[in-house]
Amino acid sequence: MARYTGPKSKIARKFGEPIFGEDKVLAKKNFPPGQHGQNRRRKTSEYGVQLREKQKAKYTYGVLEKQFHNLFNKASRTKGITGEVLLQLLEGRLDNIVYRLGIAPTRAAARQLVLHRHITVNGQVVNIASYAVQPGDVVGVREKSKSLEVIADALAGFNHSKYPWIEWDETMKAGKLLHVPSREDIPENIKEQLIVELYSK
Repeated sequence: MARYTGPKSKIARKFGEPIFGEDKVLAKKNFPPGQHGQNRRRKTSEYGVQLREKQKAKYTYGVLEKQFHNLFNKASRTKGITGEVLLQLLEGRLDNIVYRLGIAPTRAAARQLVLHRHITVNGQVVNIASYAVQPGDVVGVREKSKSLEVIADALAGFNHSKYPWIEWDETMKAGKLLHVPSREDIPENIKEQLIVELYSK
């Protein structure tokens, strides 16, 4: 499956935010990459601001352009506020749910667990990272994968109460999607209205 495999710290520095998780390089160099990163004072156009927000959302959720465009089209056809629905669709991806459950430390690691068949949905192994999890679905760790060190390390001390739309069962090593999260609950710093404005040009 195609995905971004380039330097993540450079992308995080571009946006000035740890969009891939904790970033030691960003902590030391909180300015854009490149020769003139510290001295850049150029004013960004309206289009540039909107494009930047779309790129941030794509990198945050690990989605490529075609997938992102398809999700936007689906959001625009769905009842509700398009920008909010778009974020809810991104949040409902299986790799993101695995990340939110604390089974993996990053979305990239969550995607790898899904692709390597360590994750189940309603008891069945699903290896499609973009699989849309629905309210009521139970996402868990495959029985033979529960002893994996990477999963145990990620779950150690993880605070599941951060995400009230998911219910975690420690004994089963599984979580249930209770409902679609509201915009207020989604912690990502994304101005989704700018993305809507970009696509409606």
